[in-house]
Amino acid sequence: MTEHRRRPTLRDIAADTGLSTAAVSYALRGLQVPEQTQARVRASAERLGYQVDPIARALSSGRTNNIGVLCGTLEDAWQQRVAAALGRALLEAGRQALIVDAANDPQREASLARQLVDQRVDGLISLPVDPRAAHWSSIADETVLVSIGDGLPGASTAAEVVFDNALAVTDALTRLADAGHRDVTVLTAASTSTPDRSAEAVVHEVAPTLSIRAVLRTAPHDLDGAAEVATSVLMGHRRPTAILCLADSIAYGVYLAAGNLGLSIPGDLSVMGYDDEPVSRVLTPPLSTYHWPVEELTTSVVERTLRAVDDGKRSRRKVISPVARVRGSIAAPPANPS
Repeated sequence: MTEHRRRPTLRDIAADTGLSTAAVSYALRGLQVPEQTQARVRASAERLGYQVDPIARALSSGRTNNIGVLCGTLEDAWQQRVAAALGRALLEAGRQALIVDAANDPQREASLARQLVDQRVDGLISLPVDPRAAHWSSIADETVLVSIGDGLPGASTAAEVVFDNALAVTDALTRLADAGHRDVTVLTAASTSTPDRSAEAVVHEVAPTLSIRAVLRTAPHDLDGAAEVATSVLMGHRRPTAILCLADSIAYGVYLAAGNLGLSIPGDLSVMGYDDEPVSRVLTPPLSTYHWPVEELTTSVVERTLRAVDDGKRSRRKVISPVARVRGSIAAPPANPS
């Protein structure tokens, strides 16, 4: 039977160094004792194999070094990429990311936000499903709250990093209009318009100025769900000649549906995505989409979060602009669309 070695304690270091446990505790935290004593205590701790108990450290410091990352849905490949990048950046900064998935469910989002706060996270980074939800106000009162993609109008956030969606949607519709498209369907995962993702408002405002008949439909991020919605759109009585998808993951469902129906892209149907997933470059044809700089986003969010956690400083809102990636999925509409 394997004998488990007892974990060294502060008392073991105290006995080894001839100091009191209080002095050892102060020395390990760099407080109230000479640097020479601190060095002696650290050397003893290393020799004995002492490791700081994270629970005890949290109780004494009021910090857990954990940052919650609450994603709207990890079915969205772009959110997966952002969550992974945030996790890496926080780890490099000496923090641990607790990444959870709201599955595009506002009630689940509220429950998970509360659970993270109850776990005493030092801050919460949210890619919100429902930015107008009442729970954000109380969450912001209890921890550092930073939002990505949408402002939280009812909450006192420490920082907000949002996207120039009006610019992207306007640019996409303009490119489709310039190619000759007049019947366009816009697929979005959001069931309602949100403060900074007002796709519905932008589509309805811009489309008429471009002589486009635009129809907005909701679609899930998962491949089969998006393909089901796209199939119903493409089999409708007035089939669009172009589909703008406000997530590349939704566009993948359009590709699947078009292939199943024997429609070619872009010969029968032009398709545009929205967030430049790496796999979008290897589709046939490659997907035209928009690049949102994840590195810039991650750096901005982590810097603002840690500034608020460590110094209590709030940051001004940052707006990130897209870059169009025009590839082979857009062409003129067919001469005689069905």
